[in-house]
Amino acid sequence: MRSTGRLATSLVGAALLLGGFTPPAVPHAPSTADARVLVFSKTAGFRHDSIPDGITALKESGGTAGFAVDATEDAGAFTPTNLRRYDAVVFLSTTGDVLDDTQQRAFEDYIHRGGGYVGIHAAADTEYDWPFYGGLAGAYFESHPAIQPATVDVEDHAHPATSDLPRSWIRTDEWYNYRSNPRDRAHVLASLDESSYSGGTMRGDHPIAWCQDYQGGRAFYTGGGHTKESYADPVFRRHLVGGILYAVGETQADCRPENGYRPLFDGTSLDGWRQAGPGSFTLDDDGTLTSSGGMGLLWHAASGFSSYSLKLDWRMASASGDDNSGVFVGFPPSDDPWSAVNNGYEIQIDATDVPERTTGSVYGFRSADLKKRDRALNPPGEWNTYEIRVEGERLRVWLNGVKINDFTNTDPARSLRDGHLGLQNHGADDQVSFRDVRIKELPVKGS
Repeated sequence: MRSTGRLATSLVGAALLLGGFTPPAVPHAPSTADARVLVFSKTAGFRHDSIPDGITALKESGGTAGFAVDATEDAGAFTPTNLRRYDAVVFLSTTGDVLDDTQQRAFEDYIHRGGGYVGIHAAADTEYDWPFYGGLAGAYFESHPAIQPATVDVEDHAHPATSDLPRSWIRTDEWYNYRSNPRDRAHVLASLDESSYSGGTMRGDHPIAWCQDYQGGRAFYTGGGHTKESYADPVFRRHLVGGILYAVGETQADCRPENGYRPLFDGTSLDGWRQAGPGSFTLDDDGTLTSSGGMGLLWHAASGFSSYSLKLDWRMASASGDDNSGVFVGFPPSDDPWSAVNNGYEIQIDATDVPERTTGSVYGFRSADLKKRDRALNPPGEWNTYEIRVEGERLRVWLNGVKINDFTNTDPARSLRDGHLGLQNHGADDQVSFRDVRIKELPVKGS
């Protein structure tokens, strides 16, 4: 399996460690020039007549997105030597028992070594007696109603497979019901609104696309793709390409299971939030908040928090990554933005400053782990996800599912045990966007 390493990442990371100078560009620039994908479409049960259209669409999309595609129905391709040639394997509407025991062991080893898996539609109707595959796919097919329009609710707006989709995506396909709900073990990207069509059997929680880190590898599945028309749809093609780019490791995403969070900002209303200081945030029709002017702070005035996991998606606009902004935590209520600076802690977004003041740092106090940060960070124009977890005086930061910082407050003048949250709008030349701010309150230790 090829490595899709990023030379720019290592060069900039080394520069930061050696001299602390400001680099000229964002820490990495992904390139799919050497990525190669194997599309496997063998069937031992029902055969979809859309498979040739799917192969054509993936080859055409790969040519545009920068990854090469080989297609086969020969299970003999599943050898250790051959699989090492590929960054991901796409199971395109496979059905039934398609690999023998030796081929299964080769594929398991491939995933354990960091390989990628993409399952499309009937990939969930495959290998029912192979537990490893069932876990990798995330769920097995159970039944389906007639082909009909339905509303897909996009739950994750940062993952490359769904970041360009509308919040409600109306499309026609054959909508699978699954034997189990993958939500507890995979990260759900999109789900079906069962009230929008007939024949859903998953009691109102009906995932239809998801991703996960699985036994060393990366997995993406989408239930769409039954019809030939799906593969002519540019929106569905972008959905597939985003899933493939995640699976081959060219874009990063937080694919840990996510349960128990409630929205603080869901893209429709800023109720409970207040602007402190100059500047503002613009709420766009797609549910994105974009900073304007400054230096100010949009803070959640409705309540403070003491022990929690905060998640939010963010994106830088400038090509250099020089967009100064951050997420503030642990500050007292105030309409003076400097109160947050002087009494709280900022988790920085700007990708171009010195280590203790750049992406993932606790600004001015502790640098992120630069090697892990650089591998996890998506470039300007693409979405990233932070998890900021506060428990007592301990603050930890995950970037796209990778833990990059672990800081404990020892300053008696500050405390993380009780405080508010805020999003910084730094200045007229800094443009940062935020989406989907959500929180899960955690038990207070010692209580």
